Amino acid sequence: MADTAFDVIVIGGGPGGYVCAIRCAQLGLKTLCVEKAELGGVCLNWGCIPTKALIRSAELIDEIKHAEQFGLKVEKVSFDLSKVVARSRDIAGKLNRGIGSLFKKYKVQHLAGQVSFTGANTLDVATSEGLKRLSAKNIVIATGARPKNLPDLKPDGKVVIGSREAMVLTTVPKHLLVVGAGAIGIEFAYFYSVLGAKVTVVEFQDTILPVNDREVSALLSKSLQKRGIAIHTSSKLDKIEISAGGVKAKIVGAKDNKEAAAIEADICLSAVGMTGNVEELNLPKANVKVDRGFITIDKSCRTSTKGIYAIGDVAGPPLLAHKAMYEGHNVAELIAGKHANELDRDQIPGCTYCHPQLASVGLTEEQCKEKKLDYAVGKFPFIANGMALAAGEEEGLVKLIFGKKHGELLGAHILSGRAADLITELALALKQECTYEEILATMHAHPTLSEAVMEAAAQAFGQAIHI
Repeated sequence: MADTAFDVIVIGGGPGGYVCAIRCAQLGLKTLCVEKAELGGVCLNWGCIPTKALIRSAELIDEIKHAEQFGLKVEKVSFDLSKVVARSRDIAGKLNRGIGSLFKKYKVQHLAGQVSFTGANTLDVATSEGLKRLSAKNIVIATGARPKNLPDLKPDGKVVIGSREAMVLTTVPKHLLVVGAGAIGIEFAYFYSVLGAKVTVVEFQDTILPVNDREVSALLSKSLQKRGIAIHTSSKLDKIEISAGGVKAKIVGAKDNKEAAAIEADICLSAVGMTGNVEELNLPKANVKVDRGFITIDKSCRTSTKGIYAIGDVAGPPLLAHKAMYEGHNVAELIAGKHANELDRDQIPGCTYCHPQLASVGLTEEQCKEKKLDYAVGKFPFIANGMALAAGEEEGLVKLIFGKKHGELLGAHILSGRAADLITELALALKQECTYEEILATMHAHPTLSEAVMEAAAQAFGQAIHI
């Protein structure tokens, strides 16, 4: 690479980074993306996409097990874990190569290496061919995040593992202990439970998926427990013993340390949170501020140093790929002097991909109460939806929250086998400040699962037809 000076250098080629780099190039900016590992980042290679490939295999196993309710006879359900994993890795590889092709198409330069700032607009990149010294008018940090580790439960890659190792296990654990009931923990708990593992989940907070609406999280918890997954909330591990044969520990109360159960598992998945990838960047040289492991930014993703931006997971929660992409696109527009939207954190949808899925956007009922809002709640169960019955997806509900005075949508929460595909309608409604009347005035095709959204909106104000 002969060039050393750029309009924009994007550090990190994950969802936020590659989107930002491509959009910058589309806007006529001379752009370089530096990535020390695979293009696509953790999300594409070791997170969002390959995990969904694994989960889809689990869903099919689940569906085949219940084939009889559709009038089908299947003698025996079996699977080859190596092929399940291989399919997941193959999909990640295809998408990784696709980003490389997009870089060529849009003339984004790409360099593999580790970045270290030397000033506010200069940096060194350690590559396989030696050190390269570069400069840019604008620098975008998109280095992502990595899992946190508990002091007494540090991953060794064999007995105590992280999400990356959980994706490529060669055998199904007899007993999987999952520490942390956020999206990562719950998704792997579901996956390995379907494959036949005994699964125990331990969560410090008093509910699984603590950032979600408590009522809907509780319904998902009941569903997972019906599958045989043991869930211990308001709990933590004590007296942990790790050996080549597995993990032994006591499950105790999070606050009172009262022993609830003893546990022995051959594999323990640690999924207790994330921290930003900031240590190797030499950020003090650029006077970029970091707070509790994440880079500090304003609403437009500007850091404490002019001309330096941070997007995605490295800039703090929520740690979601679509949020990173949104920020990446906006920052590119901002750098190019175009109009850029500020991120409204109350309008970021979140999805958990087990079965049923949980998807949400906007305020939870708990947040409405904390804000002392006057609100109305509408609920519609999928068991009353024709398409859900036909598809065998009758579990779950749509829960919508509206302001009482004006009827504006405040929050939406869906528990359904297809919740992630349904939430975008409500994200758009929230963005456009739609009222329940506007949702009702929007014709929803019949028969579809989306009719439950319309019915929930109607039910909030006593107008539901089918319940």
